[in-house]
Amino acid sequence: MRIVIVGASRFGIATAEQLVEEGHDVVLVDQDGAKLERLAEEIDCGFLEGDGSLPSVLRDAYADGADALVLLTNVDDVNILAALVGRSVGYPRVVPQIVRRQLLAVCDELGLENLITPHATVARSIVRSLEEHADTALDLRAYSGFDVLGYKVQAAQDGQGVSDLGLPKQARAIALTREGEDRLLDEDTTVREGDLLIVAVAPDAQDRMDQLFAEPEDNSDAE
Repeated sequence: MRIVIVGASRFGIATAEQLVEEGHDVVLVDQDGAKLERLAEEIDCGFLEGDGSLPSVLRDAYADGADALVLLTNVDDVNILAALVGRSVGYPRVVPQIVRRQLLAVCDELGLENLITPHATVARSIVRSLEEHADTALDLRAYSGFDVLGYKVQAAQDGQGVSDLGLPKQARAIALTREGEDRLLDEDTTVREGDLLIVAVAPDAQDRMDQLFAEPEDNSDAE
């Protein structure tokens, strides 16, 4: 297959490497030309410098045809826009990464059915791991009716204890992922920016959780 990836994020780079190893033809698109030059020495794929949400750039990447467009920038809004543009350009399959849960309904309304939801995927993996180990003290049956979700710890929460995060009563932190390592929580656990906190959340508390862990708006372009 020929696959175009927009976003030389850590996830985008890892995905490109894996696809190349499996024999696929990959084009990696990113606005950072210097980063692409460095990656050219490490990954045997095509590179295109440019804004992957622009039709002209996606047409160049599409060239004579591509099987899929995968959007892996670190900004959900950009991934959604690029997916819509890619669909209009003619990519037969568009797959955006979506981190913020509240945008999933928007994707559904836009007809974006193929999504990458890394936090939810990691959360499910941790839960499966816990369930498979009989020696764990955590009884997940206590959370029947709750959703197990992942929330990215923000800079303002760095160094706080789990009990200091202000989680709603209908939410219970279970575990976290830090630098690829999964760990259960105890009373002494503090969180760091970038951690993925795995939380069992009742449906009524999910909006509050989204607010607590919302990424700060980027006002760098404001006048």
